[in-house]
Amino acid sequence: MRFIYLLIVLCPLLSTLAQPNLLIITTDDMSCDSVGVYGCKLKDTTPNMDKLAAQSLRFNYAHVVVGNCMPSRNVMWSGKYPHNNRIEGFRAMSKNDKDYPVLGDLVKAAGYFTGIRHKVEHSTPYSPFPWDIILSEAKKDDVKNAASWGKAATTGIEAAKQAGKPFCLLLNIADPHKPFYAEGNRGETASDPNMPSKVFAPEEVPVPGFLHDDPIIRKELALYYSSVRRADDGVGAILEALKASGQDENTIIIFLSDHGMPLPFAKTQLYHHSTRTPLMIRWPGVTKAGAVDDTHMISTVDLLPTILDMLGIESSHLAPRDEHSASSAKKVTDVSNAPSAKNALSSSRGAMTATFDGQSFAAVLTGEKQPERTMVFKEHNENAGGQNTPMRAVQTKDWLYVFSPWSNGTRVMSGATAGTATCRQMRVLAKTNEAIAARIDLFDHRVPEEAYEVRYDPEALTNLIATPEHATQVAVLEKAMEDWMVRTKDPLLEVFRHRADLTVREELMQQLEGQQLNKKGRQAANKAAKAPASLISLEVPETIAAGAQVTVNVKHTLPADLGEKPIQVTLKDAKGTRLKRIEIKASGEGIKAVTFDIPAEVKAVSFAGLVGKGINDALQHVQSKPVKVK
Repeated sequence: MRFIYLLIVLCPLLSTLAQPNLLIITTDDMSCDSVGVYGCKLKDTTPNMDKLAAQSLRFNYAHVVVGNCMPSRNVMWSGKYPHNNRIEGFRAMSKNDKDYPVLGDLVKAAGYFTGIRHKVEHSTPYSPFPWDIILSEAKKDDVKNAASWGKAATTGIEAAKQAGKPFCLLLNIADPHKPFYAEGNRGETASDPNMPSKVFAPEEVPVPGFLHDDPIIRKELALYYSSVRRADDGVGAILEALKASGQDENTIIIFLSDHGMPLPFAKTQLYHHSTRTPLMIRWPGVTKAGAVDDTHMISTVDLLPTILDMLGIESSHLAPRDEHSASSAKKVTDVSNAPSAKNALSSSRGAMTATFDGQSFAAVLTGEKQPERTMVFKEHNENAGGQNTPMRAVQTKDWLYVFSPWSNGTRVMSGATAGTATCRQMRVLAKTNEAIAARIDLFDHRVPEEAYEVRYDPEALTNLIATPEHATQVAVLEKAMEDWMVRTKDPLLEVFRHRADLTVREELMQQLEGQQLNKKGRQAANKAAKAPASLISLEVPETIAAGAQVTVNVKHTLPADLGEKPIQVTLKDAKGTRLKRIEIKASGEGIKAVTFDIPAEVKAVSFAGLVGKGINDALQHVQSKPVKVK
């Protein structure tokens, strides 16, 4: 009934927004409360984000699922939790292993032109993914240059216009991910050509309650907030480019961060400030400018099914595996019949069906209430270093429960924030400060279970897991966690059911650590996953005469889901300098002949072929051996 109601409400709106464009802007490693409208205590951090918020519906209780980049982004664009999309860390899968569609698949099948900049390999389960355009600069892509984001947006919008299609652009701003503005390798001040429009001083920045007020920590925070301002400059450049394109009023904008700041107790964790994200959605003609949603808890596992509804992409609705179970201190409501979305895509491997763990919240964007949205579920499995430290969490507006089966009192969790100047300084201070020593001990070893009353303790400083007066509330959260694990077929379910048994937890960790890959192993796994299918090969004559013509045969085997693709065939001299490039177009299986005139003065030549418009968006790049010219 809800979906029928949604269609009735949206049909007249969709008719006035025929094939709306979609612009998704993400920031990298930015805490929600670093944004002005989300309560930042530092003035003027984000004037452009604040301006966008004034045009959008802003969610105050939105959370990402994972506290690190690649798994977090893959949840967003697959609609599946990490244990179901199988991107649990920073290891890609092969194209042939991907048996579910993602954002790029679904919108391309609906006729959209797709483009992306930055975090390209982190935004899909396998790489290279067939984006229509990768918006990188020809040489080294300076993703910390704020103005370049406007140029990338303009390029993407113009390319879609030339293709005669609406656009879906995913612009992943690189700030405030480390290195921060003007930050050297060891936290020292360094020269930086990309100065933000405002630089903040250490004495003026707020210090989060989960850190410690210290000059060295303040210095790193000042560089962080200056990088937030540079991210905001990038947002401003993108919005200006969109307005200049004339597509502003026909473009849906989604803005959010992939997780919290890259400092201890935020990034790579599941605490409140690890996952809370500044989600803003501007849907012209639908969302109310400056509106704020303080009612619903939104998870990024819901983004993809919501996008399908917003774009009017045909979908049929099934019962999702994750329902945002209603929760208060008293009750968890069963909404197992709530709608979700699916779509079937044809590919060379057969049909992929889009079934999601999340569910669309498009109805919320129209002003409808969804009373079941009272909690979100969060998950961590593997960090960028390859260490397995599985964690699960459930959060309501008031409470957060975290389960860490890896914690045994001696095992140390490593991660991206352990090498920061802030963490190093906290370890120095811990030698003479018992309170900081306790924080560092928790940072390193954690405890198997934690519970925080986040409405009063958003910094997660007081663990209430063992307090008798909160036992009832903790039990509600634990039951909600177990129900979610059952619904989503979480492989940690039985470990959670026996969470008090150290032996069971250690059996899990021994199994995971036996599968753990070191850096070399991860690189090999990613290289294997990225190895392109044999889309093209070149047949080159064994003998070539100077001043004559030569024909190169391009054998192509392009899967049906790629459609027609451009193929660049290049003639090079003995030094590898391009002499001529010829573009052909091909689809399916076959052979294309490409003829070149061989200059009289060259001593040897070689040939290269790539599938795509250029090296930055190539699905495959092949090179022949040099052939002597007689």
